[in-house]
Amino acid sequence: MDKITKSDDEWRAELSEEAYKVARKHGTERAGTHEDFPKGPGTYNCAGCGLPVFDQEHKFDSGTGWPSFYRPAEDSHVETSEDRKLFMKRTEVHCARCESHLGHVFPDGPQPTGLRYCINGVVLNFEEKA
Repeated sequence: MDKITKSDDEWRAELSEEAYKVARKHGTERAGTHEDFPKGPGTYNCAGCGLPVFDQEHKFDSGTGWPSFYRPAEDSHVETSEDRKLFMKRTEVHCARCESHLGHVFPDGPQPTGLRYCINGVVLNFEEKA
């Protein structure tokens, strides 16, 4: 997959202030901010580049206040790295194409994967399926 690279000024111009803080500076939005996504079929695309990163059929209510999924739309659309901020070891999830920070993945999700992708809603754009 071809990578998308932009200058910091380009990212700031294209993303909202909150999306920029999360996607480019590895921030976290306040819990409960994005529980208003549609409930019908669709995909959640990266706000930075439009790559489909999660699918509505893999979304579940984790009770955390952040959109949660048990798998990405396509395994190749997200990448992970080790995050040691906040004095703990976590696995960061980012977009494979533009490297925007999306959230973290934890091993306490439902089957069939047992994973919980805890994602910041501000870096997702929902696209309804026709």
